[in-house]
Amino acid sequence: MQRNNQIQFTSSKIEDLMFRTTFNPKTMEGDVIVNLSLIDKRDFEDVLKIFSLAINSGLAVSPMLKVLHEGDSVGERVIGKDEVGFATVCSITIDGILLKAGVMIKPRFGGLVEIRDGVPLRFTNVLTYQSTTIDPLEVLMSQELTSVMEMLRTGTGKILANLREAPMVARDIIDSTLSDMVDAGITGILEVGEPNTRILDVPVERDHLGIVVIGGTNPMAIVQEHGIPIRTNAMSTLMDINELKHINDL
Repeated sequence: MQRNNQIQFTSSKIEDLMFRTTFNPKTMEGDVIVNLSLIDKRDFEDVLKIFSLAINSGLAVSPMLKVLHEGDSVGERVIGKDEVGFATVCSITIDGILLKAGVMIKPRFGGLVEIRDGVPLRFTNVLTYQSTTIDPLEVLMSQELTSVMEMLRTGTGKILANLREAPMVARDIIDSTLSDMVDAGITGILEVGEPNTRILDVPVERDHLGIVVIGGTNPMAIVQEHGIPIRTNAMSTLMDINELKHINDL
């Protein structure tokens, strides 16, 4: 009984999900990590339009998602009466794919990235995975600190993103694997830094490089910015990629 009450920090949950990710971008088979978002079914059409806008603008990890209706289940969660769920690809999937390619990825934190005139400048607010039991992007989104829609309209605003570090000796494998991911439709990479160089104003460990990944919860942030209630459980569970459909096919 006592064991079940132990606190699990987000960093530990990430490691577990990374090792369980089996998606292969070359074969387009395997399990990806998904976020689960719940809305009132009356808001479905509006939310679907917002998701489509965000995803087709590149503000998501992947264009693949699954719509869940009353009685459907994802992980241990069953969609309730008058609810609609969206299972979308989580950015930690990228870490899992890199890990399977032999790259020791170290997720550092989630945060807000300031964009000015379409150019990413710097992280402004961050939460480390070791310091919280809740996904950092969930926390930041709940504080209503994002301006994702404003960024889409004007090119200037704040979006959700994550930073991870990787050994610089793995640069060739990283570049090759990221290229495979792009071919597979996983295009959530915002920036890849140079070895031993700051990335978006954040220093990296010696002999490492930084990789900034767009947060998979940016579409949910836009929904919230429109005043539509949405509940998001980031890093919810794993799902077979073949269960998901392209946003433009919905």
